[in-house]
Amino acid sequence: MDSKYVKLGKPTPLGATIEKGGVNFALFSKHARHVTLCLMDATSKEIIARVPMDPEKHKTGHIWHLFVEGLQLPLLYGYRVEGCHNSPHYFDPHHLVVDPYAKILDADNRWEAGRERYTPKGVLMEMPPFDWQGVSFPRLKLKDLVIYEMHVRGFTQDVSSQVKYPGSYLGLVEKIPYLLEFGVNAVELIPIHEFNECANPRVHPETKKPLFNFWGYSSLNFFSPMQRYATSSQLGSALNEFKTMVRELHRHGIEVILDVVFNHTGEKRSEDKLLSFVGIDRVTYYLLSHGVDTNYTGCGNTLNTNHPVMHQLILNCLHYWVTEMHIDGFRFDLATVFNRDMQGNLLPMSSLVASLSDDPILAKTKLIAEPWDAACGYQLGGFYPHEQRWSEWNGKYRDSIRRFIKGDDYSKNEFAHRFCGSQGVFPLRTPQSSINFITAHDGFSLYDLVSYNRKHNLANGESNHDGTNSNLSWNHGVEGDTDDLNILGLRFRQMKNMILALMLSRGVPMLLMGDEYGHTKGGNNNTWCQDGKINWFLWDELKKHHALYRFVRRMIHFRHEHPLLKKETFLGADEVIWHGVHPYQPRWEEEPALLACTIIDKETREDLYVMFNATNRIHQVEIPSPPEGKAWHIIVDTFAQSPMDSFEIGEEPKIVQLTYTLHEYSSLLLKAF
Repeated sequence: MDSKYVKLGKPTPLGATIEKGGVNFALFSKHARHVTLCLMDATSKEIIARVPMDPEKHKTGHIWHLFVEGLQLPLLYGYRVEGCHNSPHYFDPHHLVVDPYAKILDADNRWEAGRERYTPKGVLMEMPPFDWQGVSFPRLKLKDLVIYEMHVRGFTQDVSSQVKYPGSYLGLVEKIPYLLEFGVNAVELIPIHEFNECANPRVHPETKKPLFNFWGYSSLNFFSPMQRYATSSQLGSALNEFKTMVRELHRHGIEVILDVVFNHTGEKRSEDKLLSFVGIDRVTYYLLSHGVDTNYTGCGNTLNTNHPVMHQLILNCLHYWVTEMHIDGFRFDLATVFNRDMQGNLLPMSSLVASLSDDPILAKTKLIAEPWDAACGYQLGGFYPHEQRWSEWNGKYRDSIRRFIKGDDYSKNEFAHRFCGSQGVFPLRTPQSSINFITAHDGFSLYDLVSYNRKHNLANGESNHDGTNSNLSWNHGVEGDTDDLNILGLRFRQMKNMILALMLSRGVPMLLMGDEYGHTKGGNNNTWCQDGKINWFLWDELKKHHALYRFVRRMIHFRHEHPLLKKETFLGADEVIWHGVHPYQPRWEEEPALLACTIIDKETREDLYVMFNATNRIHQVEIPSPPEGKAWHIIVDTFAQSPMDSFEIGEEPKIVQLTYTLHEYSSLLLKAF
């Protein structure tokens, strides 16, 4: 390139910034000796210009920068970075690396194209302003959320979805009417940052077909949306289609939460996986020990999140997703990694967590931590513990509900604590600090939780060594599939019991995609590598198991209809009265798997009475008297067959006598009016 078109440029902002007359390029690399900007034709992808950066002229501090005039866009770009190739560094000038701040990549939009070659480049193009059509953020309160954890491709990829654009952002848009009917008002999308779905080297042990990285917890770039979820191959299509999805979800009052993976990446210190950070400045971006990657993530490397450069990248990235992409919140995968200092020591709270908590741009953004990592760092309740700024995935809630509903002895004390909002975990906060869930993408689905005693992960090609062995599950007599109607009925009832507990608990409930119809993964509790019906939402199954769907939907709507369940205070002694088989006698030790309570509505006195019988016996339950002038009406009896297991508004039958036959492994919900 003619040097007359190359100017000094500026060190900020990082990335490639289109300005009047040209493009400013800025790249951080503390340890590089030389950096060369490579520009490529957008069609042929051939390099058309190499622009070396003179370290005496084009470098401020550790930022390499230049300004190139007169570029005809669109173009592709990348960097060749030279430096020491010996450990701990890994510079290789023969590899083009992706700018960490690239907003658009030229990755193929064909699923599985990465098996041929996965070397995406940054894209330089002028995007016309996106038309948000006046649609703005819903700004729902945390207390009002019902979160639906879902996978963009998995939601509509199956042919039974009958959408025009399966497996895509736009396919999800087509299913918004379903989400509205179901009643969820926030979708939590498991990773949509650009990743290589073909990075998994294993094959299915039976079919011998290649396995995948289906879940996407191996980002290449944190600014660019996944291209394989776009319907068009045109440059920038993923950006526009993602924004369209967000706009249409917002138009219908549904918030969008992104599951973000700022704890590791999908690249490695190897030639075939040197894609971005490793080849730019491995020593800065990654947390190393004696030149070797630390592994606090279970994935082979750990990002150095408390280095000022990575710290700033994370903040800049989140600002971008909020201001440009209109994202409502973030769920931070393995967020305890954020509290690892630059030596890997675990801190009570890091500068990064403090910055995220107090950042003015993120002030109205929901922050959700997965409060553990893969190296025994467990900090549930520890994210900004003195203010209601963070919510956290409550693993103790998950485990407590599982234990109690399957009838473990002496589990009801903890169950009651979780039901009331886990005040002991979040003593200076509110119950909205607790993201209550029973299942998530990682682990058994709800149906498998009541159908398997152990994991069945052979299909993952790791000899069943992957996935947790601690599932707190119960197969109810038969491992997996069965034709026994009694066992099937009991499993169905247990799923309803858990959903009822989830929707009545103080905190923010989260459901897993597919649990509403009893999706099974065949006992596989680690389906990260499976692209197929095992991970896809099966819309035909939704029709077959409509009774369960109807129950779950009714419980979601019941929660929305009752502010009593969504209060921003823990369920305390002035609001709850505990019972057992007899009123006011919870018998915490003598009746280890049976518990009832009255939740008092101080304003309307339309109190709720709920009883869980997690024993294998039928009990004649004495119900306390309703408030004066009111009668008890049945809302739920999980033992009954659909549609008598949950009643719609105006159809609730009245209880005449204050005794009730509560069958084994079943639950009862009454309302006074």
